Amino acid sequence: MRVIRHIDEIPENFSASCVTIGNFDGVHKGHQLLIERTREKALSKGLASVVLTFEPHPLRVLTGKKTPPFITVLEQKLQLLQAMNVDYCAVLPFTKELAAQSPEEFVRDFLVRDLKAKELVIGYDYAFGKGRAGNYEMLCALGQKYSFGVERVGPYMYDSAVVSSTRIRDLVNKGQVWDARPLLGRFYTVRGEIEHGANRGGRLLGFPTANLRLVDELCPGLGVYAVWTTLNDVTRPGVANIGYNPTFGNDAISVEVHILDFDGDIYGDDLTVRFVQRLRSEKKFNGPQELTEQIDKDIALSRKILSSSEAQL
Repeated sequence: MRVIRHIDEIPENFSASCVTIGNFDGVHKGHQLLIERTREKALSKGLASVVLTFEPHPLRVLTGKKTPPFITVLEQKLQLLQAMNVDYCAVLPFTKELAAQSPEEFVRDFLVRDLKAKELVIGYDYAFGKGRAGNYEMLCALGQKYSFGVERVGPYMYDSAVVSSTRIRDLVNKGQVWDARPLLGRFYTVRGEIEHGANRGGRLLGFPTANLRLVDELCPGLGVYAVWTTLNDVTRPGVANIGYNPTFGNDAISVEVHILDFDGDIYGDDLTVRFVQRLRSEKKFNGPQELTEQIDKDIALSRKILSSSEAQL
């Protein structure tokens, strides 16, 4: 997959395309349905498949406020799209000027002129442009004017409800990461840089931890989780704690990951953590000894869960 971050990066031999548009936060099963249909149509018509997305998130530009944390930050989104064998991902810088454009201006300038769209595939609820006036009916009219076809794909349903980024975010916020998996098509994943923590894990408790620094990513609800960790392309089981460490009176949320059967100096490295199942809620213990005994139980339960066929990657 080739990433286009500026119109000047569109190759000279770019002839015609089938495009889908969206924020695609999560690249969940509903998004995957839309993207797969775009690929199928592109292949059948001899077109390039293009996913058009935006950075930063439009809400961050339009409201001027910090948006809810993202299910997938841009680099993770690009990795997931590449795995779906898309030809191109165009990352369009989202600005207030772009938001002020009429639907026809956006279609004429970006879809038709720059991306040479001959087919457009949109989600069932997609709308764009100033006042979200660019709905399916308007796109069909613009398609007749500018000679491109429009297909609207219905929602992806799971457990009698529409799969959406909001639904997934709610589940992850509540710590229900196991329930989020079928909506995402994978375990909920974060990636962060390992930074220095309070140095209690290995020194005081005997369980060294990798402390993650997350930026803009959605953090699962407080508690202890069975996780898969990937460090330098090696995947190992682990236990993650998200919380305030009440036994030690912390007042800031931390993400601490104990990688099972591993000990090493990994400060500054990037760690990928896939949340499989929540083990328990956070609890205040009567000192380090009681906490250590509970961690032993958490590790044993995590090993049992991760050894099951349902928990494999």
